[in-house]
Amino acid sequence: MAKINTNRSVTLSPGLDHAIGNFKQGPGEMLALKKIKHTQEIPDQYQKSKIPHSFYSKVDLKSMSVHMCSSPPPQIQQGKQKKARKYAIVKRMINLRDQRIKQSERAKSNVKKKDDPSAIKEREVPQHPSCLFFQYNMQLGPPYYILIDTNFINFSIKAKLDLVQSMMDCLYAKCIPCITDCVMAEIEKLGQKYRVALRIAKDPRFERLPCTHKGTYADDCLVQRVTQHKCYIVATVDRDLKRRIRKIPGVPIMYISNHRYNIERMPDDYGAPRF
Repeated sequence: MAKINTNRSVTLSPGLDHAIGNFKQGPGEMLALKKIKHTQEIPDQYQKSKIPHSFYSKVDLKSMSVHMCSSPPPQIQQGKQKKARKYAIVKRMINLRDQRIKQSERAKSNVKKKDDPSAIKEREVPQHPSCLFFQYNMQLGPPYYILIDTNFINFSIKAKLDLVQSMMDCLYAKCIPCITDCVMAEIEKLGQKYRVALRIAKDPRFERLPCTHKGTYADDCLVQRVTQHKCYIVATVDRDLKRRIRKIPGVPIMYISNHRYNIERMPDDYGAPRF
């Protein structure tokens, strides 16, 4: 920007020569201070640095350079760094047992009280059904009331078995198939593909049992009904339902095997032989 000769004469660029006024000579250096205006002739490096319109020029002969400075120095605004958004961050929560929480709203401690050995222990024992003599159910007898599950009808159609006739061939007695509202609702939800099963379920020979509970889950309905009343036989092919019914004493299970109906947990003096 400025060329300085050895004879201590200063030669400036055409844009700055008019800006230098009186020179003050010091020991080993010459200083020039003059207020100048920001014009187009100022070098590009200072125009890009966003220096204000009023600034001072300081010429140092020792370093042989022209320094551009301002009072106060310009503050260059820097852009804020974008921070990556953090996901799945859980806020720190205060402990429910903290002392700062009110005692009424504070969580109770898990300290167990010691049981008094002299106190009388009370426990609820389910009443044993009077119809059972050990595992023998005395309420079972002809005519048999058989609770039918949804899959039992579908597998009977697949095996080409008539429900009422095949039940009588299995038990050698009159059988009354019973269908609950839950089973009927499940068959209706299966759609047009199982319209034959829906037509069989609406047979007038089948007895319809109303349901008072919420929902249409048939397994819970059948287990609850069999637990309360021991006069039914459950006809199903579902393994999970069989496993649940086996835990209830005195309730036989009818299933399909070898293209015929078989009975499980039935007294020996009733029904056909098991295979």
